[in-house]
Amino acid sequence: MKREWFSEWFDSPYYHTLYKNRDENEARRVLDNFLRALELPPGARVLDLACGKGRHARYLAEQGFDVTGLDISASSIGFARQFEHDRLHFYQHDMRLPFRINYFDAVVNFFTSFGYFQHDRDHTRTLKNVCLNLKPGGLFLLDFFNAEWVKQTLVRHEHKVVDGIPFDIRKSVRNGHVYKTIEFVTGGRHFAYRERVRLFTLPDFEAMFQALDLGIRSVYGSYDLAPYDPKNSKRLIIVAQKNAVS
Repeated sequence: MKREWFSEWFDSPYYHTLYKNRDENEARRVLDNFLRALELPPGARVLDLACGKGRHARYLAEQGFDVTGLDISASSIGFARQFEHDRLHFYQHDMRLPFRINYFDAVVNFFTSFGYFQHDRDHTRTLKNVCLNLKPGGLFLLDFFNAEWVKQTLVRHEHKVVDGIPFDIRKSVRNGHVYKTIEFVTGGRHFAYRERVRLFTLPDFEAMFQALDLGIRSVYGSYDLAPYDPKNSKRLIIVAQKNAVS
């Protein structure tokens, strides 16, 4: 059976090669802003959903939180586990499946790590599990791109060389998704991967959250927590809260 694109691509060492130059200091500044938006008490239990190799989960643990990181990539979780300690644990897990019930003070999903599935029922199932993960009154921070901004500013073709590997990257928008194809030749072999992300809008999330037990508390349009503008914001950052009487 063919693996889903994210399982195949995220387990590839070339995924980490292509995206390795992301700014660590900038990421930490962004996380500090997110923590300011959440206002969590010291020692709060936090679930980092789609944690990758755990760099953000590790930083959250450094801030004094009890952090669990989940990711579907076996190789990423295998790498992250070397950093485990009493307040930091990692598990390979598919976000479409239940994990812990009424356990976390907050669930965080950073840097557009949502919208990957072919069928919207899987996105809904994931959000249901987020709601189950949270204690009553717990918070969910979803950091997504602004779909309108993505469509307006799409760079259709890009070529970059990383560690001597020439990556040919093409993007397109169709059928409510943004697609990215990544092709390259290394070691005499040709590789081709595809990313696909659903172009969810704020009204889409409002409808999905309303059907669950999540009420939107605030919406931001940038990593500096500026107000959200549907046309001009680069990000769509939502802080929602599980109904406290559940």
